[in-house]
Amino acid sequence: MRKGSPGTFEVIGQSLVSAQQLFLGNTDSVYFIDKVENNPTQINGHPVWGSEWGLSNNQQRPLDVMTNAFCAGGNVLGNGTWINVGGNQAVTWGGNAVDRQDGGGPYNDPDGRQSIRMLDPCVDRNCDWRMSPHPSDQRWYPTLETVEDGSIMIIGGCRNGGYVNDPGQDNPTYEFFPPTGDPIDSPMLSRTLPVNLYPLVWLLPSGRILMQANWETVLLDRHTNQETQLDNIPDAVRVYPASAGTLMLPLTPANNYTATVLFCGGANVTTETWWAQDFIPLQQAPSTSCVKITPDVSQSYTHDDPLPEARSMLNLIQLPDGTVLGLNGAATGTAGYGNTTWAVGQSFADNALLTPILYDPKAPAGSRWSRNGFSASNIPRMYHSSAILLPDGSVMVSGSNPNADYTTGVKFSTEYRTELFYPSYFSKRRPEPKALPVKLTYGGAAFDVQLSSDDLFGNIDNINKTTAVVIRPGFSTHSMNMGQRYVELQTSFTGYQNDHTAILHVSQLPSNPAILAPGPALLFIVVNGVPSVGVQVMVGSGNIETQQMLPAASLPASQILLGDSPNSKTGATTGNGALGSGSRGGLGWAVLVVSVAVGVLVI
Repeated sequence: MRKGSPGTFEVIGQSLVSAQQLFLGNTDSVYFIDKVENNPTQINGHPVWGSEWGLSNNQQRPLDVMTNAFCAGGNVLGNGTWINVGGNQAVTWGGNAVDRQDGGGPYNDPDGRQSIRMLDPCVDRNCDWRMSPHPSDQRWYPTLETVEDGSIMIIGGCRNGGYVNDPGQDNPTYEFFPPTGDPIDSPMLSRTLPVNLYPLVWLLPSGRILMQANWETVLLDRHTNQETQLDNIPDAVRVYPASAGTLMLPLTPANNYTATVLFCGGANVTTETWWAQDFIPLQQAPSTSCVKITPDVSQSYTHDDPLPEARSMLNLIQLPDGTVLGLNGAATGTAGYGNTTWAVGQSFADNALLTPILYDPKAPAGSRWSRNGFSASNIPRMYHSSAILLPDGSVMVSGSNPNADYTTGVKFSTEYRTELFYPSYFSKRRPEPKALPVKLTYGGAAFDVQLSSDDLFGNIDNINKTTAVVIRPGFSTHSMNMGQRYVELQTSFTGYQNDHTAILHVSQLPSNPAILAPGPALLFIVVNGVPSVGVQVMVGSGNIETQQMLPAASLPASQILLGDSPNSKTGATTGNGALGSGSRGGLGWAVLVVSVAVGVLVI
């Protein structure tokens, strides 16, 4: 694990491709996907637009993504396979379309608009992208969301591309992979032109799908294909190209695994203005507004603390300590680029914001945002930047390329420099819990995690400040992390006063795969805000199928005992005096709190 300086960025190298899309494949592999452009690195006689970064040795290798993945969507199936869907037509120099769509030319990039590219991440550096024999409908800017059986919904997009959508190329439908039939119409996506690209989508614990685009919000029942309209989102458009930061807040026993979704930033632009000939996105001031909605409970939005400054293209990254890191983006303008007289080079945004911000959902209203002593990066992260949580709790930040092709010598050049941001817990010794599982089920037998005195920082009271959570880092592109989710597991504990050790009793996931869909994730143990290094776990059966839901096991009551742990070196038995007892996670008062966070790792 790197020994980074808390609150700072560190450049760890230059990527082979610009990170328009980014995901964590397993605990040692991060995968990059770019649009087709004239990247200096070559593969099979043409510029590369995909790569793998080994975290343990900082080694990279080019990968052949096969078709043009420009502005594709991605997510992970329940069996651990990642899919990357859609993209652009074949292009040549400058991103210009070519007549031939089956490859050839300087970039040899076949049309990717119907492609479903698949990758099974590996640890031996021998895995490659392959093409599904089942094409999708033609899509550019689609959103992907994994559902309860581990299959994936492929939602929206357009057929040919552009700054915003239009009726002649709109694709207001959704479909599933593996395929289940023809695409299904979405009335909401039809109504929300021209800003319905990369619609904002979350599977809710109720099994319904929250969808947000332009000013509209609906709940979709994907089994009946019925949409229920909720209130319009206030203050600002949040989808691309307004590009707000968005995130489902932690699902915990304390909130009964009820989903609340946060939207911060974006731009207050009317529907007609996006199409207007005289609209200059560069002059658009982003919004400071933050709003949230709990759609399984209420159809209405509520306001949260505003951003410290107006920001478009904000990336929100869930950290294992329960806080949310906000980074990347600009103080003026929107996402997008083009050859216009008013652009900065080709960028539709300017005035990069270089200092991260931190959101604490547990802080009192009025004090949820802070800078926490953070230092600024030296690298502007504008349009086509990405960020992803890593197993050690750092955040990889890469990309930025508001240009039609590989470009240098302008204010916002094609960016390959890749950084890690180190949160505040990098100043602390990290817990090293023992007996972590490699699989989580929906209900079923609980498991025990052993924590040493060092893990508890020599203070048995720190068991009171420990939690168990599952994090799926998701698929990062265009200021969104598709599939990102944080789930706290219910816990109790047995602590031992004499040797300051503890056993954390941890429940499996709730018996509801809509809380966290099947597939790989990261598991962390967090003690007093300090996470262990995340381990990869497979959530569910490891197959794309109806998941087995088991009865939840009862946890023992939390207690602190006099004496030593049975696992102590002295072999002493526990004493017979209980200092306190109870349970945690909604079952009653707990003497100690245990926290395990699971982040998504792809197998």
